[in-house]
Amino acid sequence: MSNVKGAAIRPKIGIVVESAASNLPAFMKLLFGYVRVSTVKQSEHGSSLQEQRAAIESYARRYDLTIVRWFEETETAAKRGRSVFTRMLAAVQAGEADGVIIHKIDRGARNLRDWADLGELIDRGIDVHFAHESLDLHSRGGRLSADIQAVVAADYIRNLRDEVRKGFYGRLKQGLYPLPAPIGYVDRGGGLAKEPDPIAGPLVRAAFELYATGVFTLDQLGVELHRRGLRSHSGKRLSRSGLSGMLNNPFYIGLIAIRNTKELFQGVHTPLITKDLFDRVQAVLDGRAPHHGLRNQFLFQKLLRCAGCRYRLTAERQKGFVYYRCHTKSCPKTCLREETVDRAMVSQLEAITLSDEEVNDLRTLALELRAEWEVKRGEELGTTKLNLAKAEERLARLTDAYLDGALDRDLFENRKKSLLLERKDLQERFGRMAADHEPLTFKLSKFLELARRAPLSYETGNLFEKRQVVQSVTSNLTVDRENVAIALRSPFEALANREKIAIGGPFRNGLRTQTRKIFGILIDYFKKEPDEDYREAA
Repeated sequence: MSNVKGAAIRPKIGIVVESAASNLPAFMKLLFGYVRVSTVKQSEHGSSLQEQRAAIESYARRYDLTIVRWFEETETAAKRGRSVFTRMLAAVQAGEADGVIIHKIDRGARNLRDWADLGELIDRGIDVHFAHESLDLHSRGGRLSADIQAVVAADYIRNLRDEVRKGFYGRLKQGLYPLPAPIGYVDRGGGLAKEPDPIAGPLVRAAFELYATGVFTLDQLGVELHRRGLRSHSGKRLSRSGLSGMLNNPFYIGLIAIRNTKELFQGVHTPLITKDLFDRVQAVLDGRAPHHGLRNQFLFQKLLRCAGCRYRLTAERQKGFVYYRCHTKSCPKTCLREETVDRAMVSQLEAITLSDEEVNDLRTLALELRAEWEVKRGEELGTTKLNLAKAEERLARLTDAYLDGALDRDLFENRKKSLLLERKDLQERFGRMAADHEPLTFKLSKFLELARRAPLSYETGNLFEKRQVVQSVTSNLTVDRENVAIALRSPFEALANREKIAIGGPFRNGLRTQTRKIFGILIDYFKKEPDEDYREAA
């Protein structure tokens, strides 16, 4: 605090008012009041700010000082660059007030650089008052006492920051996320893992699945997710940056990434998606996978080709109807309405629909194949478990090397990230085998479910869901003038071309020969295309 008695001998900025007691001019000093709290929660509660204001106002009345403007800040003083504090100092230096009144030294100077800024004001003869401390800042003893308090305050905040950091990293090492839950998860309190939100969780999973198709831009994805009911924490539609952050966040595969330090930790929360799906989304985001958002949404846009020139037909709306036209001048006129293609598509979907008897026969054959796989499953589980243990060992050795100083931080974090992702792959592989999903029969089951439900999904789905069915089932759609030819993908083609045999007595093996033939075609296809993934339209 500046010495109030000694301050009268220095020139000051102020206003002249008439003294009520003597009717003589009296000099009145104009000062700023500065109050600060460290957290938004303290600001919302308001008690700390009110107490600081009351103490400053009482001090101003006691020494006949006038507060002409208040500066209120909600930001920790441990960091440099507090916007309100900096603006107040600039205003004082510009001559807008005679000085400032702050509640306590630690409210204005919990780091030494800010204390140095206040010290410069004092050295220039500008009044700096602290309502809680009775110090003469223009005397050597008072300044020394204030310097000691400022150093103690700076040490306190450094120690507090270290303790908070220890607690923060302690949670991370336990696999817990010590920050608010991202969209799709809910908080369960301190010391507990985040849990998937029963409503938002499936919508977040759908966001990854939709974007992995390469059909949606971020803007289109935001519109679709908003239509389905996904909202930001503030209840609004997710922005482009919000969607980008969500799609890049490995939290959804069970890992915790700290953006500022680029560190990665294994989480104990339940993942919402697989690493394979996350990787496919990253490929689209990075441009390593096709990404072609549709400007104008039409059911068969970019899916129909002219039989003559092989160019894609152009979709356009005329008088309330959607037409697909070929604009190549040398081609015979090719133009047809969307309803024509739609009817052809429905006919093809009906052709691949399996009866309940056919599905049951195919599942019986799948059980025979599964019995053979069971023999190999135990060996593969053991191998994967061994590889997982090796990955854990390499991760432990890497940590030891870092602690011993053999690796610098950047190299350690890069290798750690690679090992965590490798371990995640092995964990998911082990989980799939442990979940008892035989690869071929699992794919067959998904394929049969899609074949059974494709007509209904196409009939009742929205535009994107219909397109998903078309792209899952067909390999090529060709138009010759007003006729459309639909080529089915290999396994679906086998179903569409299967012989229609009447239900009769079973053969000696208990199953019809035609069913075994279809089963063989499907299994051969799945063996050649091991990564093919048959999913229902989202």
